Amino acid sequence: MIISLLFLCLNLSSIFRLSSGRGALPSYNQSGYDDSIYGRSGRRLYAANDFLMSEEDYNARLEKLAQGGYMSNFELEKAMQEFNSRCPNISRIYSIGKSVLGVPLLAMEISDSPGNMDAEPSFKFIGNVHGNEPVGRELLLMLANWLCDNYLKDSLATTIVDGVHLHILPSVNPDGYALRRRGNANHVDLNRDFPDQFFPVNDDMDLRQPETKAMLNWMEDIHFTASATLHGGALVANYPWDGTEDKRRDYFGCPDDKTFRFLASIYSRSHYNMSLSKEFPGGITNGAFWYPIYGGMQDWNYIHSGCFELTLEISDDKWPDASELPTIWDHNRMSMLNLVGSVIKTGIHGRVLSSDGIPLPAAIAIRGINYTIAAGKKFGEYYRLLAPGEKYEVIASMPGYRSKRACVILGEGAVTVDFVLDPETSSTHSESRVLEDYARCYFDSTPSLQVVDFLPATQLEISLLLFVMLGLLCFLMQRRARKNQKQTHVSVPRRAAVV
Repeated sequence: MIISLLFLCLNLSSIFRLSSGRGALPSYNQSGYDDSIYGRSGRRLYAANDFLMSEEDYNARLEKLAQGGYMSNFELEKAMQEFNSRCPNISRIYSIGKSVLGVPLLAMEISDSPGNMDAEPSFKFIGNVHGNEPVGRELLLMLANWLCDNYLKDSLATTIVDGVHLHILPSVNPDGYALRRRGNANHVDLNRDFPDQFFPVNDDMDLRQPETKAMLNWMEDIHFTASATLHGGALVANYPWDGTEDKRRDYFGCPDDKTFRFLASIYSRSHYNMSLSKEFPGGITNGAFWYPIYGGMQDWNYIHSGCFELTLEISDDKWPDASELPTIWDHNRMSMLNLVGSVIKTGIHGRVLSSDGIPLPAAIAIRGINYTIAAGKKFGEYYRLLAPGEKYEVIASMPGYRSKRACVILGEGAVTVDFVLDPETSSTHSESRVLEDYARCYFDSTPSLQVVDFLPATQLEISLLLFVMLGLLCFLMQRRARKNQKQTHVSVPRRAAVV
């Protein structure tokens, strides 16, 4: 009886702490941006996919999960190894480093070619950043097993495995989990330990936590297109920026604010009830407007890695009873799958090659958006996430090469645009390619001949193009004049001869 009362008191205290933590502040849309524009796109990205395991096996697995409760760090590692044993052809297990107490930070890769570099995009899920928020650990294992069980049976599972390198790090803070506290073994909040654009957090890399160092190295090694971290304590999809320049609580959107709203809406509108939130309109929020934080992982991903990361609060309770995990999984399953699928089902994709066919790690920019991503070094591939329903001008540039631009009218589907860049020292033989592409605009992967803005990148090239066109016009006019003179000269004797 005494133990039960103590447990009840602990639960009540955690609830009171939540009221003064994330989720305590109201959220309003002050950006003037209409989220309803992309609402339908978010929901219809994929049709609902039914779980293809038998109902008996599915219920048995969920019942076992509810009875067994949360996994220990040892049990989590064992579960990951068992998953890899069941699905060796589409998975691998690897470590990105160790925690303060020496626990391996194990990650899973799910792909039709795990461990191999190719032109497919990479997505990462991260759980348990805060030790006292363990729901993500369990859900990420369930996601991995769902993909294993449904690969080649379910179209969405097959699309993800065949088209994406999905990396899953169930627990980046195993020490905090074992100690049942927010920070790591050194009492450091890992989501305040990353480099920050506004205020220095830890300028000395050697002073950062081992878990943070492991994450930074991991993101340096793998070219991630998008990412999401799973937290607890609220029900909302959070997007950058997480902080403001003056530390005020205010809406502060990043250059890709529309795109992040679209991605957040994909998650919230695929969720059972996240988009119905009364606290957060549409189930999404700007981090700085919710409450500013500094040294967070989300902003660092976008600034330094070209990776679009969301912070997902997936349960109102930080540490809900294990019996609630099956329901939380059901509520988040389609959201997690649709978010991963978005990296290949939306946006503008393609490759950048030299005129000799060599892949180029070119910079990919969008006119009007002050942000660039880099194409892959080995294959020259790029995946530029963008909100649908807009016309974009995509610019590919590389030192030593002439820049190229293309117009894209982006619908709900992805559009493929490949660039071939000519060396700056090359002659004007490439003008024919420029003229050929002048009237090309791209619609959902299908080229359509319409007059759009597609111009060389420099004023010199523009002047050269106009000069060539003017010269061609003068040549045609002179040719016509000579022809008329010749016809007049020949016609006189013919008429005379007839007479």
